[in-house]
Amino acid sequence: MKSWKIKKKIKPAKKCYEHLGGKLGELLLETFADKKWIAQNNPEEKHFYITELGEKEFSKLGIDLSKIKSEAI
Repeated sequence: MKSWKIKKKIKPAKKCYEHLGGKLGELLLETFADKKWIAQNNPEEKHFYITELGEKEFSKLGIDLSKIKSEAI
């Protein structure tokens, strides 16, 4: 009897160092920014911070934000 392997189409998610990269990371970033869960002080910079709304919404998703180091802005 021949063994058949079913090929699944998958959507890749790429982990790059300590962050999520690739298209999934890009889509999440855009979505979180659109929803105002994250924001930038200066649109010219690449850095974002989590807003108060983001803290509430990420918490609802069960994401433990205490694992993210806080910085003064």
